[in-house]
Amino acid sequence: MTALDLRQLVREIPDFPKPGILFRDITPLMRQASAWQEVMRQLGAVCDQLQPDLIVGIESRGFIVGTALATARQIGFSPVRKPGKLPGQVIGVDYSLEYGTDRLEILPDGFEQRPRVLIVDDLLATGGTAGACAELVNRVGGNLCGFAFVVELSDLGGKSKLPAEVPVESLIVY
Repeated sequence: MTALDLRQLVREIPDFPKPGILFRDITPLMRQASAWQEVMRQLGAVCDQLQPDLIVGIESRGFIVGTALATARQIGFSPVRKPGKLPGQVIGVDYSLEYGTDRLEILPDGFEQRPRVLIVDDLLATGGTAGACAELVNRVGGNLCGFAFVVELSDLGGKSKLPAEVPVESLIVY
């Protein structure tokens, strides 16, 4: 199955979550076992190239993609969450959105040995959330080796908000 085949399983939902937005829904892709296995195979090839020690997944669909990939590759997983969702001491970063600000948090334990970290999410749009996640990984001592996304909306310029020296791989680009 190719990226073109996978694209056919991404549903377009107009005016969601608000008018004027065309939502790219990967739920149909996830429901088809052979397609999801192909996503994991292609993301696994990214892992082969970048050799991460740890996958960091961004709330919430990044958890689905990231834990599946970490399990398939037999490496650890660490979640990045919205405020107040992680127990204990966290490290956080505030970041700007088109319509205000938001915050992401991570647990700092597990980064003591400076693991090579691959940040994984379902979608790269404007890059603000992924960029904030990269800042968190750096703050806790991770060695960011790359980003991997199932879908990228290239017209929104998200790659430009990410560290230029870090590889960015997207399986489906619109």
